[in-house]
Amino acid sequence: MPKHHEHSSQAHRQPHHGPGGMHRGAGEKAENFGQAMRQLAAYCRRYLPAIIIAVLLAVTGTIFNLIGPDKLADMTNLITEGLTGSIDLDAVISIAVFLAILYGAGLIFNYVQGFIMATVTQKITRSLRSDISAKINVLPLKYFDSNSYGNILSRVTNDVDTIGMTLNQSLGMLVTSVTMFIGALVMMFYTNWIMALAGIASTLIGFVLMTVIISHSQKYFLQQQNELGTINGHIEEIYSGHDVVKAYNGEQAAIKTFDEINGRLYNCAWKSQFLSGMMMPIMGFIGNFGYVVVCIVGAAMAINGTIEFGDIVAFMIYIRLFTQPLSQLAQAATTMQSTAAASERVFNFLSETELADESEKQTRLDHAQGHVEFDHIRFGYDPQRPIIKDFSAEALPGQKIAIVGPTGAGKTTLVNLLMRFYELDAGEIRIDGVPTSRLTRENVHDLFCMVLQDTWLFEGTIKENVIYCKEDVSDQQVIEACQAVGIHHFIQTLPEGYNTILNDHANLSAGQKQLLTIARAMIENAPMLILDEATSSVDTRTEIQIQQAMDKLTVGRTSFIIAHRLSTIKNADLILVMRDGDIVESGTHQQLLQQNGFYAELYNSQFEQAS
Repeated sequence: MPKHHEHSSQAHRQPHHGPGGMHRGAGEKAENFGQAMRQLAAYCRRYLPAIIIAVLLAVTGTIFNLIGPDKLADMTNLITEGLTGSIDLDAVISIAVFLAILYGAGLIFNYVQGFIMATVTQKITRSLRSDISAKINVLPLKYFDSNSYGNILSRVTNDVDTIGMTLNQSLGMLVTSVTMFIGALVMMFYTNWIMALAGIASTLIGFVLMTVIISHSQKYFLQQQNELGTINGHIEEIYSGHDVVKAYNGEQAAIKTFDEINGRLYNCAWKSQFLSGMMMPIMGFIGNFGYVVVCIVGAAMAINGTIEFGDIVAFMIYIRLFTQPLSQLAQAATTMQSTAAASERVFNFLSETELADESEKQTRLDHAQGHVEFDHIRFGYDPQRPIIKDFSAEALPGQKIAIVGPTGAGKTTLVNLLMRFYELDAGEIRIDGVPTSRLTRENVHDLFCMVLQDTWLFEGTIKENVIYCKEDVSDQQVIEACQAVGIHHFIQTLPEGYNTILNDHANLSAGQKQLLTIARAMIENAPMLILDEATSSVDTRTEIQIQQAMDKLTVGRTSFIIAHRLSTIKNADLILVMRDGDIVESGTHQQLLQQNGFYAELYNSQFEQAS
């Protein structure tokens, strides 16, 4: 995972309750089904040889089962003839042995086919999850500004599981059902064309009903998958912000929103399941109706001497084999609709616009001095509403640059642009004279270490969290970094020390988490440093401790400090005061106070609030 994923969600992020592109309405067109299935088929192309083998095995096993009734008819005729004379037991036994071998071979073929499809299915779902995970890492951050995390994760879980279930179960059923249906039809005409026409006529209505139901139920399956993503996104939000919800008595509002989404999910799920559920009983009725018709027609023909009794027995089995696939086809069609909806969501996500390919860029900075220039840059998350209008500034190597201003002034946005989390609308940012646009994002990220306001720790040991993606780091270096920030003593009090797993059972304060992220920045040891309000969530004593660690961390590095508490940046070499996306003042702390301008107003207001 790239380092910029440590970046916290920013103030410009939109609420997740309406993720973009999810509510596309009930008018989803039928062609989406075919397009989604074609995309899935194209994705599975690499496994085509194994799938073809599985299909051939399924077809062969089904054909073996279709040959059986014809041999049963011969056995029945032998037994019927023997009722008036002697039964040819050798012939009966010969047919019985042949049938046993035939049905046994069919069982083995179906078993092997199931094994192959289970293996292929798991490989496909594993590949899909890997591709989605890789896609997340190459999507621009602006995608996550308008799509909830829960909805994105739903693609990895619900949608991929739905696809896997269909490939594992429904594909084999679909192949065998089609083969059984066509084979039974052929054998019915081979046995007796009159009875075959009677059976077809009685089941024709089933096809019409199945087509009508499928055409009406597909849109509800798509809505169901979308609402699953919406409800996952809502639950993820409420769970992650549970403390805030409780503090503001927002339980009822959260429950109301959940009930609305859950109600929509219930409605579309009920409609899709009801319509698709009608297929099985309808097909069952049609099958039984065809069975009765064939029995009546066959009895009349037997009385007239047109057919033998064995043919009626065989035909009764064939009509069952002919109508049974209709129910299975209906069930497979139901599952395919869910799969089409899930596939559409997955492949729409995989087709989202990625970050521009930078493999051809040759320029690289391995040992930057830290000379940074902002040259008339302009940027807006919405190009029509710029946040940074015309920003120019210069940071010399080793300088400590503080960026201050009210909320919404563009401070964090400036850091996002410096790290190339977003691309400039105009202007240029240069590091040691090299435009960042000529460097790869990976190279730019290697030049900076970051400490953010919102700490990010993953489930792993303390040592793993401090090292995070840095290679060849010794235990002594980790200890020295933690000693420098003053958290070494606390870590030693933990049961496993630096090998303590950080999870729900390891309770760390906000200040302790922040100190760990500062130790991580020390281990990174990049030539430039970004501190985004790193002390805003800690107490005064911890702030002093962090400030001392920061002073050590900034030595010899060009540092950009976004400050909330202005008292922490008094010793900055240059303070840039931002307001409405522009620099309105610049200078040292003392110079800005003497100007008695906007900075002095901000500074004095904090002390007035403190008093």
